[in-house]
Amino acid sequence: MSEAVDAKQAPLDVITIGRASVDLYGQQIGSRLEDITSFAKSVGGCPANISVGTARLGLRSALLTRVGDEQMGRFIREQLKREGVCVDGLKTDKERLTALVLLSVEDEGVSPMIFYRSDCADMALAPEDVDEAFVASARAIVVTGTHFSRPNSDAAQRKAIRIIKAKGGKVVFDIDYRPNLWGLAGHAEGFERYVKSDRVSAQLKTVLPDCDLIVGTEEEIMIASGADDCLSALKTIRSLSSATIVLKRGAMGCIVYDGPISDDLEDGVVGKGFPIEIYNVLGAGDAFMSGFLRGWLGGEDHATAATWANACGAFAVSRLLCAPEYPTFEELQFFLKNGSKHLALRKDEAINHIHWATTRRRDVPSLMALACDHRIQLEDVAAKAGADPARIRDFKVLAVKAAAKVAAGRDGYGMLIDEKHGREAMFEFARHPFAWLGRPVELPGSRPLRFEFSQDIGSQLVEWPVDHCIKCLCFYHPDDPAALKEEQQQKLRALFEAARKVGRELLVEIIAGKHGKLDDTTIPRALEELYALGIKPDWWKLEPQASAAAWAKIEAVILKHDPWCRGVVLLGLEAPQDELEAAFAATAKAPIVKGFAVGRTIFVHAAEQWLAGKMSDDEAIADMASRFEQLTEAWLAARGRKAA
Repeated sequence: MSEAVDAKQAPLDVITIGRASVDLYGQQIGSRLEDITSFAKSVGGCPANISVGTARLGLRSALLTRVGDEQMGRFIREQLKREGVCVDGLKTDKERLTALVLLSVEDEGVSPMIFYRSDCADMALAPEDVDEAFVASARAIVVTGTHFSRPNSDAAQRKAIRIIKAKGGKVVFDIDYRPNLWGLAGHAEGFERYVKSDRVSAQLKTVLPDCDLIVGTEEEIMIASGADDCLSALKTIRSLSSATIVLKRGAMGCIVYDGPISDDLEDGVVGKGFPIEIYNVLGAGDAFMSGFLRGWLGGEDHATAATWANACGAFAVSRLLCAPEYPTFEELQFFLKNGSKHLALRKDEAINHIHWATTRRRDVPSLMALACDHRIQLEDVAAKAGADPARIRDFKVLAVKAAAKVAAGRDGYGMLIDEKHGREAMFEFARHPFAWLGRPVELPGSRPLRFEFSQDIGSQLVEWPVDHCIKCLCFYHPDDPAALKEEQQQKLRALFEAARKVGRELLVEIIAGKHGKLDDTTIPRALEELYALGIKPDWWKLEPQASAAAWAKIEAVILKHDPWCRGVVLLGLEAPQDELEAAFAATAKAPIVKGFAVGRTIFVHAAEQWLAGKMSDDEAIADMASRFEQLTEAWLAARGRKAA
């Protein structure tokens, strides 16, 4: 166990130092890198991965490195912020590009990679980038092997070591050996794990005496010591350092050594591995380190830290990407308690749902949305006004401007906009700092449910921005004929699977009242049926209920099946404002209701007048903004709040 460090006084638990790149993972599994046709983008690089992994496990982490002054550098910075990683030590290099890595999964345990790191930003890290107060604010730092390969980055890491040791903090060394980053292998040999080098060993051996924790694979232990076998390597390291040593052994787990190294390699705290399908080995060591640090810095014993480390590594091995796939603490604890019947954890729906729900891109605790995704209704308005239907797209741009006027950059405001008439409106939406955008996929009025443009819904969703939420309206009643229900259920299940596959949030809108009796049990029964199919949308959009008892039943169903659900938003159905205000009040004791998404109550008057040429653009914007603002004020009042 590590020595006690006052966690309450230190603003940060750990600062990781070194590589920060953008990983571009080939999405075709079992393919040569030469044949890859599409890539998934994520944060990469050992220290960046560890900063994310530890943040997800509840540590206060930070990254100290450089990124380029371009889109990829900004992506890393923004993604780290989303993950809760402190970026106070993330410097912007205006002269150099952010590093890139191209990777593929060609075979089990075989992942070719190409490092694009020639004069990259992170390798330009220099001592002047290391702020003494920043480093001293942490309980521990993680230094990494690659950044000892150049004089400037070597000096930067050694400065950080001096600062943290003087402050009484801990030094963790992730050996992180990549031969070609030391110039010992060609560009095509990025996956090469070991090339013996007296030069590298001599350099790394000088780091060992300052360390409190040293972590590496058998190959990394050998390169750090210069020895030719694992046992000799451990003994050499022990002769130079009193640090706790963690030997990573892949599928065999790990061994933790404190004190003298005996002649028995197993004579340590053995952390057992987890039986798992090996899907992609890249990034598993960084997940392992994240789990071990969560235990080690948390004062857990070595056996617990090793268990957490091995479990985190198992998650990474079973999934494609690096940092995005690392578990949250909730996910880790669920796995340790319940295990999994799947050797491939990526196929475990319960675990995957927790992962998805606890790593969403942003928190949306409340939502007030102007719904302008109507197609048929606005086409009817245009027809009655004798207006060209093409003008509907211009009207929707005005609706966005009206919503933006009310939102005024504040959190909690959003919109629903369709693709058929709302393409330009979505472009306008992107110019404003809204919290949320939903896009419909259903064919308007369809029952049984059909998708609007193609029944191959997954291929459409790939083209959507990652923060656009899928919205699907289904006219579903639990007393519908069995054949109709089954057909609609299958359609919703297919949509849910597609949403998870492409990483987009899903809002399911259920309207039961148009096709049957609506009482206190109708919607709860409908939700029970859909949850029984494994459909767990991020949001529900529901019609107003007649009583607080109905909302209590709805809330109970949602919390039973999905405590991570974002919540419910109310729909409007062109109800007058006073009726909507009454509906808002009925939800006052139902915390699961997070807001509303209302359309025609807000825009229909302006649409009729504007499409008929009786209202100017500014007047239409003002009219919609006034109505939207009145609704937002009514909602906030029902929740005992006022507009900011």
